[in-house]
Amino acid sequence: MNDFNQPNPAAEGEAPPTDAALQAEPTVDLDARLAELSDAYLRAKAETENIRRRAEEEVAKARKFAVETFAESLLPVRDSLEAALAIPNATSEQVLEGVHATLRQLTSALERNRVVEINPTAGTRFDPHQHQAISVVPAAQEANTVVSVLQKGYLIADRVLRPALVTVSGAA
Repeated sequence: MNDFNQPNPAAEGEAPPTDAALQAEPTVDLDARLAELSDAYLRAKAETENIRRRAEEEVAKARKFAVETFAESLLPVRDSLEAALAIPNATSEQVLEGVHATLRQLTSALERNRVVEINPTAGTRFDPHQHQAISVVPAAQEANTVVSVLQKGYLIADRVLRPALVTVSGAA
């Protein structure tokens, strides 16, 4: 027995295989295995290239049509504005009512597309990530809090699109 507990053919009276026999048979098996592995490699490489190409096409399409849903939701707002302009003798009350209706349409379209307004109330703690301080004024409230909003800000999917422009209280 050898070190691996396998019978040794030479020890049991069998003739050991010749070098030519050892080289001929494994070469055929190795050549077949090499061809098989080479074919599998080429197929995997081609499949990887196809997946990469399809992914690039999908990303390009997503970029190209990213605003499609948003634009579709804004079309009724445009239609309302055009309809308002088409009425030449509208009274100021009718125009005001139309403006309010159009603003509701626009607000709804923005909300459907996850655009949310930032409109802090007076006394809200100043947040430099969502607010932009235009001025600091002395006020009868805690320092570093919003006194007034000059322009609303907006978030899109939790990312600041435009910060709210605010006046902030300073130390009294």
